[in-house]
Amino acid sequence: QVQLVESGGGLVQPGGSLRLSCTASKSIFRSFVMAWYRQAPGKQREFVAFMNVDANTNYAESVKGRFTISRDNAENTLYLQMNSLKPEDTAVYYCNGRRGLEQYWGQGTQVTVSS
Repeated sequence: QVQLVESGGGLVQPGGSLRLSCTASKSIFRSFVMAWYRQAPGKQREFVAFMNVDANTNYAESVKGRFTISRDNAENTLYLQMNSLKPEDTAVYYCNGRRGLEQYWGQGTQVTVSS
C-alpha cells in the first residue's frame, strides 16, 4: 500500500505562484506513472499534468507554459510548480500514482486563486 500526501495549497492572487508537493510513503517513481489532477466544486476531476517513470511529461493544454511537474526521487516527492495562476485554476488538486491496475490518490489540497 502507498499513501500520497499533498501539501502546498492555499490562497494566492491572480498572477501569483504556488508549489504543490506530493510525498509518497515509499519509493514509487521507479514503477508508477504519476500525475496531478484537479477538481472544482460541481465539476469533473480533470487531468493537469503527467510524468511517467522515465520522467517524460505531458500537460493539459490549459496549463502548458504555466505549470511544471517534477519529482525528487530521493525524497519520494512529486511537485507541481504553478505560475501565472488564474482564477480558473481554483480547485482541489490531487496527486495520483498508478501502476497497472494499482492506483493511489492523495487527499487533495485546495488551491484558491482570487484577489
